[in-house]
Amino acid sequence: MLDSLKDNLRLALKKIVGASDINEELINELCKDLQRALLAADVNVRLVLEITKNLKERSLKETPPKGLSKKDHIITILYGELSKLLGYSGEAIKTIDRKKTDENLINFNSDKKNTILMLGIQGSGKTTVIAKLARWLSKHGYRIGVIGADTWRPGALTQLKMNCSKINAQVYGEEGNKDALEIVKNGMGFFKDQPVDIIIIDTAGRHKEEQGLLEEMRTMYSIVIPDQVFLVIDGTIGQQAYNQAKIFHENAKISGIIITKLDGTAKGGGAIAASSATGAKVLFIGTGERIDDLEQFSPTSFVGRLLGMGDIKALLEMARNLEIQSDENQAKRLMSGKMTIEDFYAQMENMGKMGFRNVIENLPGLSNFVKDDHLDVLQQKMEKWRFIIQSFTNDEKKNPDIINEARRKRIARGSGVMEHDVKDLIKQYNNSKTMMKQAKGRQMQGLLRRFGLG
Repeated sequence: MLDSLKDNLRLALKKIVGASDINEELINELCKDLQRALLAADVNVRLVLEITKNLKERSLKETPPKGLSKKDHIITILYGELSKLLGYSGEAIKTIDRKKTDENLINFNSDKKNTILMLGIQGSGKTTVIAKLARWLSKHGYRIGVIGADTWRPGALTQLKMNCSKINAQVYGEEGNKDALEIVKNGMGFFKDQPVDIIIIDTAGRHKEEQGLLEEMRTMYSIVIPDQVFLVIDGTIGQQAYNQAKIFHENAKISGIIITKLDGTAKGGGAIAASSATGAKVLFIGTGERIDDLEQFSPTSFVGRLLGMGDIKALLEMARNLEIQSDENQAKRLMSGKMTIEDFYAQMENMGKMGFRNVIENLPGLSNFVKDDHLDVLQQKMEKWRFIIQSFTNDEKKNPDIINEARRKRIARGSGVMEHDVKDLIKQYNNSKTMMKQAKGRQMQGLLRRFGLG
């Protein structure tokens, strides 16, 4: 997905990460690289200039927060500006409460049947997306019904039924009836007594210049009064998405946008940025042809993946929510390689609270290299290690070197594990001590701060 943009952004970042000194010339170079990357992804020129202007001004004028290096601060600025660009851009930012919309949540009323009106230009992939959305919603516990009201495209109802049959979603349609408004009324009546939570309405693909279809859309909107209106946009059209999204938004109060065909397109960044500029949220992105190739869109995690940094925001939020207190003495011990088994245990406790899988998946540099099966093994080991350390005496916690065969057997019995598990823990503890002692650099210090230890 957006491989070209991803590669160009990472190349730009490498110059900052590998630089021995951060100066204005290097920042100017970063801005130029960023401009080339975004323009190649078909992002609007005005937005590109705005983001690079903000990046340069903030990088030169802002003082990094205490404990954060200049490099880290610049990367954080870039991360934030790109998230803003792909989340809510232009004038729309001023009118949207980002605290409520940043997570792109969909709100459904649990006390009634909810309706989703699906709109889009012909050829945008709307009918296929309906099946993908039905699949996504059903995986989240909703029962789905679909109304096929696209009376313009031959075979639309057949395609809809075929796609929805794969996920056991019931489809209402009337072959031969060209009155879309009547079909919708009849469909709503049909699903009134059916055990469904959400009704998705497929409509004819239309263009911003086709006044007849736009009028039909407005009438349908007034009849249905939908809970949600989703607009499907083809990601290959790039920044042209702005005009499409704008005209639909003005006519039907779009509550969310779904961007399709992002796999392999160079213009996807432009489509996301342009759509966001309308003020309607980008809710989902299509990433492939399979029924499950639809993912919920989050600007921050999307940017993190583009930069190869994981979802930094998610990790920092988890740490903030836990209000992990700084322990300077513990940090000094860790950095000097004098870590005790209790320090080691404290780190596991913090990681456990944040969710070990979340930490690894969101940690810069590790998210791309640790496989799911490895995560499961590490998670299981850490669960065992917790119980093992709880079975240590105070003397053993202070000095694990005193643990002999007899002590090892007692610890294994007390924690309900095998003796080799106790050996494995001590080996890992010693390896960690050595690693901490060797990694006395900013990178390790920054990592410790993220765990609340700096």
